[in-house]
Amino acid sequence: MPIPNESSSPSLRHLVGKLVVVVGGSSGMGFAVARSSLEQGAKVIIASSNKAKVDAAVTRLIQANSAFKGSVSGLTVDAKDVPSLEKFWDEVGKFDHLVWTAGDSLGMPNFLTDDLTKKLNQPDVRMFGAAFSVQYAQKMDLFNPGASVTLTGGYVAHKPRKGWTMEVAGAGAIEALTRGLALEVAPVRVNSIGSGSVETEMWAAAGPQVVEYLKAAAIQGSPLQHCGQPEEIAEAYLFMMKCPMMTGSTVYVESGALLI
Repeated sequence: MPIPNESSSPSLRHLVGKLVVVVGGSSGMGFAVARSSLEQGAKVIIASSNKAKVDAAVTRLIQANSAFKGSVSGLTVDAKDVPSLEKFWDEVGKFDHLVWTAGDSLGMPNFLTDDLTKKLNQPDVRMFGAAFSVQYAQKMDLFNPGASVTLTGGYVAHKPRKGWTMEVAGAGAIEALTRGLALEVAPVRVNSIGSGSVETEMWAAAGPQVVEYLKAAAIQGSPLQHCGQPEEIAEAYLFMMKCPMMTGSTVYVESGALLI
């Protein structure tokens, strides 16, 4: 597959030579965003807390397309730990786009029986890690001109599910954080994706029966009768990186589930 370059038409070269940092990029949606960004001619750093998974993801990308060699690398970071985050961003240096897909595994929540005390003194990866990273990057002047940040929330912020109260609150908080950060660090653009059901390795870890249940629920719960795939939702992240008029916005990519 040919990779866009500086002589490509304007619509194809938005990301050519840009450095895209994908925190959560070793699997799932983040991995798909990393691959799509490389296909657009970007340079990519993928990051997660597990070095073995990061190294394996870099290898998978290069095996998928030998043209990616030299354009993709990996780093580890503990998104709940301030020194780890600072060290990570010091290693990254100046960059163009941050995509944050990292988050704690949700499991199968049940608000009335979940032990909410476990959340005390435990930073939320999606909120704290992302907010601290943006603050630190701004303070250290790491954003290149035209930079953007894209966070990840969920459409459940507007379509609550019984048992998911804390997850609904978290998704709503991401949207509020997006709008606040967009004002704080302008002209750096800050947006978010309100994700619907997307079949990822996180599902697979829960076992085949859970995967089938989640897929069936996604199909039945959307007018498209479709369960999302990582490479499909990756297109939304590309749009957020490439469109210079988007900031403070959330785009819902949920197969129309909000309609029914």
